[in-house]
Amino acid sequence: MTDGESRATMTERLRHARWRTATLARAGLIAPLRPDRYARMGLAVRRYGISATVGLALAAARRPHGVGLVDERGSLTWGELGRRSDALAAGIARMRTPTGREIRTVAILCRNHRGFVDALGAATKLGADALLLNTGFSGPQLADVVARENAELVIYDEEFTGLVEHARADVGDLVELVAWQDEPGSGDVRSLDSVIRANDGGTPDPPGRPARVILLTSGTTGTPKGAARGADGGTDAMAAMLDRIPWRAGEPVVVAAPMFHAWGFGQLVIAATLACTVVTRRRFDPEATLEMVRSSGATGLGVVPVMIERIMELPPEVLDRYPLKGRLRFVTASGSRMRGDAVLAFMDRFGDVIHNSYNATEAGLISTAVPADLRVAPDTAGRPVVGTELRILDDDDREVPPGEVGRITVRSGFQFSGYTSGDTKAFLDDYMVSGDVGRVDEAGRLFVVGRDDEMIVSGGENVYPIEVEETLAAHPGVREAAVVGVEDEKFGQRLAAYVVVEPGSEVGADDLRSHVKSQLAGYKVPRDVTFLDELPRNDSGKVMKRELPASDPGGS
Repeated sequence: MTDGESRATMTERLRHARWRTATLARAGLIAPLRPDRYARMGLAVRRYGISATVGLALAAARRPHGVGLVDERGSLTWGELGRRSDALAAGIARMRTPTGREIRTVAILCRNHRGFVDALGAATKLGADALLLNTGFSGPQLADVVARENAELVIYDEEFTGLVEHARADVGDLVELVAWQDEPGSGDVRSLDSVIRANDGGTPDPPGRPARVILLTSGTTGTPKGAARGADGGTDAMAAMLDRIPWRAGEPVVVAAPMFHAWGFGQLVIAATLACTVVTRRRFDPEATLEMVRSSGATGLGVVPVMIERIMELPPEVLDRYPLKGRLRFVTASGSRMRGDAVLAFMDRFGDVIHNSYNATEAGLISTAVPADLRVAPDTAGRPVVGTELRILDDDDREVPPGEVGRITVRSGFQFSGYTSGDTKAFLDDYMVSGDVGRVDEAGRLFVVGRDDEMIVSGGENVYPIEVEETLAAHPGVREAAVVGVEDEKFGQRLAAYVVVEPGSEVGADDLRSHVKSQLAGYKVPRDVTFLDELPRNDSGKVMKRELPASDPGGS
């Protein structure tokens, strides 16, 4: 490296450091505090290390008397949450499985409530792995993941007792705690609250390593994989997000996205790091979500895209009860494709506040569309965040020009270190192959077209389902649609559409085929059309295409 190159590199590093500091200061993460609080924050980092969840401990040190969480049982301050996780960690540290194993992996099967936060905080203080389990799992799926990830403790809501029985039968060597009971004190399994009460005032020994969080991939096309995340990207990752989405320290936020999912978990972690009050409830309800925003004075709302759609399906007279325009500063969404009509309708009513992010369990935050992007292109995932580079490649690993569809590859400092199985994602020249396909327009905006393994080859022609799905959804009689490929003797594959119609609509299969044919090439017209009452979705809003029924060749 020449002296000139060295000076250029140093200048770039200084410029980046100034940008990071300014961004964190604007959000209030860097702010004047009492010296004793800085000292307590330093002690928390020294004791627990830098991890994905250390923000929970930092919030207790930074804003101990500020309200940290509001759920259906009331409110808790950050200090109270800190003491609860101390007590829970102290209790877990003394637990052993029936065969005498220590607790090193804590599996959490909980909806959004204080017990979920207690369990995460306790895992942080133990230096344990927190395995976040999908609340939509079947019994065999749960047993498989718990066994594969070697969990010793399962913390779960009482409603999932039947699912946990599968894990108990297949794994056996487990400790169990119930985190939420509709009637506290009921049931035979020891409750999380009883452990907290029994160990009130206790603290565990300092952990031997920083805690990790094991996030599971969505499993829409196969068995969910475990992706271990630590403090990936550090303050650079936080600054990249805050550069696009206007969070502010200390301001209340409603987290409606499920916290077991990478996106909802991320909203909780960001809120804790900024010592924001987190307002949540166990189950999503569109009107209840608007009421939480209104009553709490929240300036932010974290959702998955289908929640925006469900809110905008409320009757106008219900929406009129929540005049949030000018109060709600941002809505942050990720996890699945956003329906453009719902995005525009939401912003027309509540203001230009939606930020749509392309986020991957393995790669972290990749790109974000700000409201100005969505006004121009409601289905865009925006531009790459600072510190992230994108390449769209063809099947020969060559970059494609703007507008052409190819495989999305990503390079950043926010990527995971590998799956818990020891495998990792494929890489090309330091770029992670995301598994998604998409295109970039002339303005640099990314559009995610779908999964590369969802591409349908019909009669030698490549068809991406999202294009047909969007065309079907644009019909006034269609609420939503999913398209898959099914085996066909003549064409190899043929397109099968699954359609949910608007209430009162009498649209038929032939009407929809004619509609698609008027918009797209003939080989993109679905030959099978099956009408459903609803599409199967997981709790993060993604359509589970492998759970769709057999298609109807004739349509109905």
